[in-house]
Amino acid sequence: MNEELQKSADIISNWAHDLLLSWGVSYEMASYINMILLLIVAVVLIYAALYIAKHFIQTLFNNIAKVTNLAFFKFLNKNKFPMLFGLLLPYALIELFIPIVFNDFRILEQAANIIVRIWLVFLIINILVSIIRSACDLLALRPAFRDKPMTSYIQVFQIILYLLGTVMAFSIITGKSPVVFFTAMGAASAIVLLIFQDSIKGFVASIQVTTNDMVRLGDWITVPKYGADGDVIEINLTTVKVQNFDKTITTLPTYALISDSFQNWRGMVNASGRRIKRALNIKQSSIRFIADEELPRFKKIQGIAGYIDEKQKEIKAHNESIGADRSLPVNGRNLTNAGLFRQYTEWYLKTHPGTKQDYTMMVRQLAPTETGIPFEVYVFTNTTNWVKYEAIMSDIFDHLMATVKYFDLEIFELEAGGDVKRVILSEQRTVTSKQ
Repeated sequence: MNEELQKSADIISNWAHDLLLSWGVSYEMASYINMILLLIVAVVLIYAALYIAKHFIQTLFNNIAKVTNLAFFKFLNKNKFPMLFGLLLPYALIELFIPIVFNDFRILEQAANIIVRIWLVFLIINILVSIIRSACDLLALRPAFRDKPMTSYIQVFQIILYLLGTVMAFSIITGKSPVVFFTAMGAASAIVLLIFQDSIKGFVASIQVTTNDMVRLGDWITVPKYGADGDVIEINLTTVKVQNFDKTITTLPTYALISDSFQNWRGMVNASGRRIKRALNIKQSSIRFIADEELPRFKKIQGIAGYIDEKQKEIKAHNESIGADRSLPVNGRNLTNAGLFRQYTEWYLKTHPGTKQDYTMMVRQLAPTETGIPFEVYVFTNTTNWVKYEAIMSDIFDHLMATVKYFDLEIFELEAGGDVKRVILSEQRTVTSKQ
């Protein structure tokens, strides 16, 4: 086949060359003009063949996608498979025209052959990558693969294919076996590891992240070191993209997910309940015992009347058993306004429509601080929706802050300038009225 092609090339080139010589062109100039004219003709024909091939294959794939309604063909179109596959026909024409165009220039012919063969190697690689991408896009439609980092897998295949392509290119240029290339790479492995250390770390991290199911696409993660707090939108070989709640994008290295600490909120989302852990600071001076004659007033507060009756019997029995001197409230056990407030808060949380009843629910008193005694509410909402969660939490604390005064309690807060001014004016009025 090559011999017949070479004979045809010689016939066409000699005919054009002789025609130019008959027009009085010098032999050397005729060779250059002949090459340029044949090159122009070749480029026009190759471009026309490329246009026809791309149009035909694109139309064919569009029709197949419509008739079969298979998603795979739609993904092939998306990943430019028809365009890449259509380049195979121009390659065949280029192989045909090289010996014809460069018939008088053997060095250029050899160089062109090497370039075209290398181009063919990487064209085939791109076609394979397009098929792999389409297969990964198809798998991503399945629930089992929807949250998997498919981009990382694609990049691994790309690295392997391009490495093989580089080896083939080396073999084509040097005319030596690919074994020689791998021998040379062994000697330069330290340099390669240094250059591609981020990719290697990312590759290892991607495997660990996937194997240990640490992060999935769509997970809400918080990485304080990188200022990331939002949903994972992409995981590839070297980076993880997180869309923060303010719609900004934070990019962090993939290996940071195994080398640094981060928080994954997937468990909270799957549990369909989000925790509220917030405290009201009560002024310590407002906490006191409740006298027996005050109990009827507190029994009017819905939710604690039964508790007061039961607790009163328990306290009375205890005080009698130890012979407590009740002339002073400090002797024996007593009800306190803080205790009643805690009991009321627990009842309120249990009856609130926005709380999750089968999860931990409590109101606890933390250690006293210089800003009062924290009464912490520990409860879970029955939704993980951010807006609804904030609304439920605000509703609970709005009610509790408005409730404390009915238990003769006060919320601690620093005095503002206006508050101090009112106290001073009040004292001045009192002194004036006495005078």
